[in-house]
Amino acid sequence: MTARVNAVVVRAAGEAPEIAELQLPEIGPGQVRVRIRAAGVCHSDLSMVNGTLRPPYPLVLGHEAAGEVLEVGQGVTTAAVGDHVALNWQPACRMCWFCTHGQPWLCATTSGIAALENGSTLDGVPAHVTLGLGAFAEQVVVPQNAVIGVPRELDWAPAALLGCAVLTGTGAVRNAARVAAGESVLVIGLGGVGLSVVAAARAAGAGTVLAVDVSESKKALAEAAGATEFLVASEALSKEVRTRTEGRGADHAFECVGRSATIRAAWRATRRGGQVTVVGMGRHDDMVELSALDIFSSARTLRSSVYGNADPDAEIPALAADVLAGTLSIDHLVTDRIGLADVPAAFDRMSRGEGARSVVLL
Repeated sequence: MTARVNAVVVRAAGEAPEIAELQLPEIGPGQVRVRIRAAGVCHSDLSMVNGTLRPPYPLVLGHEAAGEVLEVGQGVTTAAVGDHVALNWQPACRMCWFCTHGQPWLCATTSGIAALENGSTLDGVPAHVTLGLGAFAEQVVVPQNAVIGVPRELDWAPAALLGCAVLTGTGAVRNAARVAAGESVLVIGLGGVGLSVVAAARAAGAGTVLAVDVSESKKALAEAAGATEFLVASEALSKEVRTRTEGRGADHAFECVGRSATIRAAWRATRRGGQVTVVGMGRHDDMVELSALDIFSSARTLRSSVYGNADPDAEIPALAADVLAGTLSIDHLVTDRIGLADVPAAFDRMSRGEGARSVVLL
C-alpha cells in the first residue's frame, strides 16, 4: 500500500519548516512501514534547517523516533506487524570493514549520509528524508535494519529518545571515554545529549560532574540529571574547573555543542593526561586550532564519539530495560510535548538554549 502523510518539510537552507502532505512509496523487499508515535527534536535537525549541514531539499526533518510497525516487506526477519520499535538513523550493514571489525557506528554504507530520497511531494518532486528516516511524519518507510524492537511497556517518548540523545550521550561515557568511578567529569552543552552525558557519568560513579551551559535556566535540569555543580559558561571556565578539581583540571571533558570555541574550552579545562571527547557535530569550516607544543606537553587525548560508539541493535534494548527497571531515569529530558505543527517553535526554543528535548507526539 502507499500512503499520504503529513510531515515537517524544509524547502531550502534557511527557510522555515512547514507542514506538507507527502506521498510515501510502497514498501519493497527488506523494508518496513512504521507509524510514528513520538519523535524528539534534536539539534541535528536544526543543523539541516540553518545550513550547518547541506542536505538535498525538499527535506523531511526528524530522526529520533519510535513507533509501531504497520507493514513489512518480503524477506523481513527483524520486525512484525504490531511491534514497537525505536528507529536507528545509522543502521549497520554488517558487511563492510568497519562492521566486521567491531565498529558498526562507522559503517561505510550509512556514515556521512545526511539524507536519502524517499517519497515525493504531491506535485511529484522527489522528497528526501533526514538521515534516512524523516521521522517528523505520520509514517515512514525504512529498511528493516533501521528498526529496533523495544518493550511494549515502554512509553513512546522515552523510546524515541533512546534512538539518539540517550544512546549518544550514554555511549560517549561508557564506550568512548570509559569514565571510571571517582573520576571528575566536565560536560559543556546541556541539551538532550549533554544531559544524557551527565546522567551516564554519575551512573558510572564519577565523583565530580561539572555541567556547563550558557543559560542559567539549565541549572535545574543539570541537577536533575545528576550534576554535582552547575557553571555558566565564561572565559574563566578553565580556572573555575581547576578550583573544583584540586588545581589539575577535569579527568574527562565532553563537548556537546559542536563548535571550535567550546572544543578549545574543553581542552583547556582538562588536566594533563586527561581526555576530551567531542560529541557535538559542528560545521566543516569551523576549524579547531591547538598549538603543537600544547598538544605535546599536555599529553591530553582528543577524540570524537559518533553515535555513542555504540552498536544500537544491542544497546538500545539494554537501555530500554534499564529505563523499565528504574536504573536509568530520562524523564527530565522531556521538557515539552508538542504536535507536528509546533516543531518550528521547538527549534526557536532550542536556538535560545531553552529546555532539553521537545518531543512530538502523534
